[in-house]
Amino acid sequence: MSDSESAKTQMAPGAAGRLTAAASRSDATAGTPPAVVTEGLTKRFGERVAVNRIDIELPAGVVSGFVGPNGAGKTTTIQMLLGLIRPTSGTARVLGHPINEPAAYLARVGALIESPSFYPTLSGRRNLEVLTRLGRLDRHRVAEVLELVELTDRARDLVRSYSLGMKQRLGVAVALLPDPELVILDEPTNGLDPAGIREIRSLLRGLTDRGITVFVSSHLLSEIEAICDHLVMIESGRIAFQGSIDEMLAAQHSELLAMPEHAHDLGALVALCEQAGHPARIDDGAARVQADGDWAAELNRLAMAGGITLAGLQRTRASLEEAFFAITDRSATRGTDGTDGTDGTDGTD
Repeated sequence: MSDSESAKTQMAPGAAGRLTAAASRSDATAGTPPAVVTEGLTKRFGERVAVNRIDIELPAGVVSGFVGPNGAGKTTTIQMLLGLIRPTSGTARVLGHPINEPAAYLARVGALIESPSFYPTLSGRRNLEVLTRLGRLDRHRVAEVLELVELTDRARDLVRSYSLGMKQRLGVAVALLPDPELVILDEPTNGLDPAGIREIRSLLRGLTDRGITVFVSSHLLSEIEAICDHLVMIESGRIAFQGSIDEMLAAQHSELLAMPEHAHDLGALVALCEQAGHPARIDDGAARVQADGDWAAELNRLAMAGGITLAGLQRTRASLEEAFFAITDRSATRGTDGTDGTDGTDGTD
């Protein structure tokens, strides 16, 4: 194997498309104020701290993932942003307006919180028409949003005949009825099969092409990695990370995956890496080496000098799931030693 062929970068699924799409949206929204800003936002339920002094700045025009384990504080945060519950302390602004004045911005926000509820004996179209009447919205939006969520062909069918994925898409249609600037979705893929998840993923990507900011919470990290270009990570009510997904992944330690031509050389290859100061382990027929990509050529030369022929050598990056656990483990360590100044109380959704 030649040095020029020795290192190939393995990008995360969707990374190339995400970079291109993010760059395009960044140009279109340059100079636009953030869609959401929070400062020290806190919510307590008695002695329990659900959300602990969080600072968020959500850029306009992006798909931003709001991730964390169940009970981390995602739903509580969303409820405060929508004016459904009041914060204990701190401030927040949505589309430029403080959250203690929800009437000033809610008409420009669409939301789907948890599982949507519909009249099962009415059609999808009729359910939306009822909601436009209750919300005093333009009835012409019904046909538009049905087309956006690709339910036009099933619009006259009763909702009780819809699959779970179709009901979720109808829920997104409800969020789009007011022609919003910001859409907030809480676990929109929860309980869906792979086909339903793929449908929601495609739908969310299309929203930003229309200039809509999307803030989507989920505990399914692989889905967030596939559809989002910005990330807010919450752990036990505290913000553990926020920024672009690619920046976060790039900050994690990269690894080299070296595959010898002969499996019996694996032990010798691992020993060779460790002698050179790079921890390594055997992983599914390959040596996984903790090293930056620029060490790949040197590894190739060392292997050749040691009589080991490499059949493959590539650089890998941490997945979002691996990066998430690396960051939350560090956050938990800071919480237990008191360096972040919090009381260590767990959050809740």
